[in-house]
Amino acid sequence: MRGYVLRRLVQGVVLLVVVSLVVFTIVHAAPGGPALLIHPDMDPTQVKAMERQLGLDDPIPVQYARWMGHAVRGNLGTSYQHSLPTSELLMERIPNTLLLSGVALGLAVLFAIPLGTISAVYRYSYLDYVATVTAFAGVSIPVFWLAVLLIILFSVTLGWLPSAGMRTVGAPASSGDLLRHLVMPSLVLATFPLAQLMRYVRSNMVDVLAQDYVRTARAKGLTETAMLCRHALRNALIPMVTVLGVLTPRLLGGAVITETVFAWPGLGRLAVEATIARDYPVIMGATLLVAALVIVCTLVTDLLYVVIDPRIALR
Repeated sequence: MRGYVLRRLVQGVVLLVVVSLVVFTIVHAAPGGPALLIHPDMDPTQVKAMERQLGLDDPIPVQYARWMGHAVRGNLGTSYQHSLPTSELLMERIPNTLLLSGVALGLAVLFAIPLGTISAVYRYSYLDYVATVTAFAGVSIPVFWLAVLLIILFSVTLGWLPSAGMRTVGAPASSGDLLRHLVMPSLVLATFPLAQLMRYVRSNMVDVLAQDYVRTARAKGLTETAMLCRHALRNALIPMVTVLGVLTPRLLGGAVITETVFAWPGLGRLAVEATIARDYPVIMGATLLVAALVIVCTLVTDLLYVVIDPRIALR
């Protein structure tokens, strides 16, 4: 186990280096630059002077080597746009994104398991057909379109929920106000994983319900509820660990659109703003952070398999 974890960590570090090299090359090779976005009224001479001051006139390999030398020491640079350390900006935004993604994932799991189970138990019924169509719609509907619809309905038309931000400007901070701002973005972000998880639960439950041990449990006189909870559902949820391990990092990707539409002050919105402003240090810092989260989620998923089923050996 220890050797496996160590090997995966080494592979993760190598992957982070490759990701950073690719992203660094792309963002620095793209046309444009941060100089004119910081000071739009500068003439070409002033632009060249600022690029020289920022070190952007050096060859890309030289810039990357300089950036990597600072990054391994924990210095991700200073934001061109905010004039603050990149690490400080990331640490300020990542809790907001984790809150939004955690609530969305919790909602997805909370509703997917019972809906998928009911759909499997009553398969090919009208209830199953409705659940299937709903799941397909959840996978197919664009995130930004659903977000706009909810804003029009609950903010503009009904006036029940705030349309943007994390807190009401000028109002005292409270959990109730945070919850009202969290409702719509978390529902939008939970739509896709909810639909996927529900279909996985249904598929796994259909397979499990056809197994011999389920028929044996029924023959022993167990009630349908006891059989589902003790035997069928427990075994059907084991493959869900892999699905959750894949969906958790994808929530961060979906949060980019959701946070932008709802002006949620998270990591995704920060990355979008940095991309528009050509804020290279923030782009690189956000990319490395998301890549590290993906690597950690994948490793935790593999380790959870051993915890759930000790018969599985990691090699």
